[in-house]
Amino acid sequence: MLQLIRYGLVGVAINAAIYLVYLLITYLGMEAKSAMTLVYIVGTSIGFVGNRKWTFAHRGNSSSAALRYVLAHLCGYLINLLILYIFVDQLGYAHQWVQAAAIIVVAGFLFVIFKYFVFNEKISCAEKE
Repeated sequence: MLQLIRYGLVGVAINAAIYLVYLLITYLGMEAKSAMTLVYIVGTSIGFVGNRKWTFAHRGNSSSAALRYVLAHLCGYLINLLILYIFVDQLGYAHQWVQAAAIIVVAGFLFVIFKYFVFNEKISCAEKE
């Protein structure tokens, strides 16, 4: 439960900041999926350190965890892109609301993946040997 709370704190801080940047750059004229791609890369980069060190207290091999982290975020990015494509491009909903909802959906997906795949202590112990 403590990991979920910490994940929420890290996630809220990062996602609030990058969502505001997303709103700003789409207001200035950048297309929604391009803006999402840009802020996703920035948020992913910042989130690795916070999640590895503070949320999950991972002590295993950081290079292996980083590779798994990138793979997890690639899946998260594709989910986010698909959500935008379906709900904005196909169904015509406002991108601002769709992206806000997508952040929540992707965050839930990533928590599970981070906990059981990226920063899993069993994986970390095997890497130490």
